[in-house]
Amino acid sequence: MAPKIVTVVGATGAQGKGVVSAFISNPAYRVRAITRNTTSASAEALRSQGAEVVSADLNSLDSLKTAFAGSAIIYGVTNFFEPFAAHNSPVKGMEVEVQQGINLAKAAASTASLEHYIWSTLPNGRAISGGKYVVPHFEGKNQIDKYIREQEPELLKKTTFLWVTWYHSNFVFPMYTPYWIPTAQKYVQLANFAPDTPFVTIGDVSVNIGPFVAAIVAQPEKSANGTIVLAASEESTGGEMLQLWARTQGTQAQFVRVSGEAYRELWPLWAEEMGGMNELWDEYREKSWTEPSGVKVIGKEDLGVTGLQSLEEGYKGLKL
Repeated sequence: MAPKIVTVVGATGAQGKGVVSAFISNPAYRVRAITRNTTSASAEALRSQGAEVVSADLNSLDSLKTAFAGSAIIYGVTNFFEPFAAHNSPVKGMEVEVQQGINLAKAAASTASLEHYIWSTLPNGRAISGGKYVVPHFEGKNQIDKYIREQEPELLKKTTFLWVTWYHSNFVFPMYTPYWIPTAQKYVQLANFAPDTPFVTIGDVSVNIGPFVAAIVAQPEKSANGTIVLAASEESTGGEMLQLWARTQGTQAQFVRVSGEAYRELWPLWAEEMGGMNELWDEYREKSWTEPSGVKVIGKEDLGVTGLQSLEEGYKGLKL
């Protein structure tokens, strides 16, 4: 039997690399890596591993249809932060992301060979909070979710909605980075949320997402038909994560809570985007990763996902 083609969108990104790694050594599958630049160093690295590297543009439905041809499994992901930063606008960021996500869904739906579509998305903060918190990088993905559920019934039967949780590398974002204070001889992290705010994390996404996707593909009876999978390796709190990072670096750190207003004055636009997510998690806590509509949400225990790297190990290798 010929190997099944696993097509990975954004294959040179953090999620994509992890998904590629889950299948690249499995003879039952052939990895097709989708990227805009097929001559980049990252693309060459994927090619050297044995992946077929194919160019496609998320803004072009026709290019995606061509790239997806013959695929049995498609991993779809969009990057809100690229258009957000390019246009300095969350509205434009969402507009671009929504169209790209719909293009992905349409292209997947038109792929005759498709068995399973895995769509990387996030919870519906608007629904969870009754409209109080509309986080742009959640909202765009939620609109794409809605399109799949309401406009693509045949694709929905083959779809898993994968909630990819907090990356350990988010400490690289300026509004989460611990800053060295020479006079205190410690790092300080400024936050607009309480230190006991729960954080659900996947740790190093490039390491831990692969086992989730492999388990999803191996168990479509559990994961397809519109099921939501929570891709999380462990749970922590904002304050605990900071102290864990500090211990792995052999240093000291202090968590300092500031007002939402001060947070936004420090990092306008970016803090408005990420700050709203922080406030959602701070207020709604464990409900932040739930689905108000009642759609089934399953996790690592349901899929038998094991061997995940710990958050501590991830932080050991993280350089800010």
